[in-house]
Amino acid sequence: MTNTVENELFDYNPIVGRPPIDWPGGARVAVYIGLNIEHFLIDRPSTSIWAGTADLVPDALNYGWRDYGVRVGVWRTMESLDRHGIRASVLLNSDVAGRYPQIIEAGLRRNWAWLAHGRTNSILQAGMSRDEERRFLTEVVDTIADATGRRPRGWMGPGLTETFHTPSLLAELGLGYVLDWTNDDQPYRLNVPGMISVPYSVELNDLLLFGKGTTGPEFVQIVRDQYEQLSADAEHGGRVMALALHPFVIGQPFRHKYLDQALEYLASRPDVWLTTSDEIAEHYRGTIAAG
Repeated sequence: MTNTVENELFDYNPIVGRPPIDWPGGARVAVYIGLNIEHFLIDRPSTSIWAGTADLVPDALNYGWRDYGVRVGVWRTMESLDRHGIRASVLLNSDVAGRYPQIIEAGLRRNWAWLAHGRTNSILQAGMSRDEERRFLTEVVDTIADATGRRPRGWMGPGLTETFHTPSLLAELGLGYVLDWTNDDQPYRLNVPGMISVPYSVELNDLLLFGKGTTGPEFVQIVRDQYEQLSADAEHGGRVMALALHPFVIGQPFRHKYLDQALEYLASRPDVWLTTSDEIAEHYRGTIAAG
């Protein structure tokens, strides 16, 4: 007989019947931009646009595609964020700090929120004992804190990966929320003292959308549709809309104007709170989670 593992990290709590969330200023939808800024190893396979060369070392095609993000794409993406007054919630591989310091400097000038996102997106958060993972996470968090001047408050694993110990180890390190469990439109408490889940999206995500052949105009319409439905749902309590971006995808020249159109639309909505995942977690923790 096979033993089954039960999910003990969070309880089933349907969105109907919860205490309503009231966002600041009477907003209905809290919107944040999850900007993935990542480092990839040249001798390990990772996210690829063409599977035919993904197992080669070096894989110039796919490595170069990913590397475009930190060399070019992120700077183009910054232009749109700046134009619409949006602070990014940066999902930061700690290896970025030492390799691309100009990006860290640019983000500090913009007061971005910094979340821990593992060491590199070529290594998933898996296959470690509790003590090994504690040492690994301590190094990741300390590296980001040293580079940005502030300890990260949130976590998203590379590829949204965790072990069964990750949330509790993050809590030991002083973090307060994770983005990995994309199963809700509102934050909720985890069964780890002090830890909550904040919504993220693998659907409203440039990597997945454009990887399936979504066009620029379709992307803008998807963003509008997501907002409109969440705003309607928020009659019963505030909702969260996460827009997940990767500079090597959305930062491509032919997509830039469509990101700008999407951000312009969101920034023009009177019931949107343009914010960061840190601020969403803090607000929820100070109201609903404190109750």
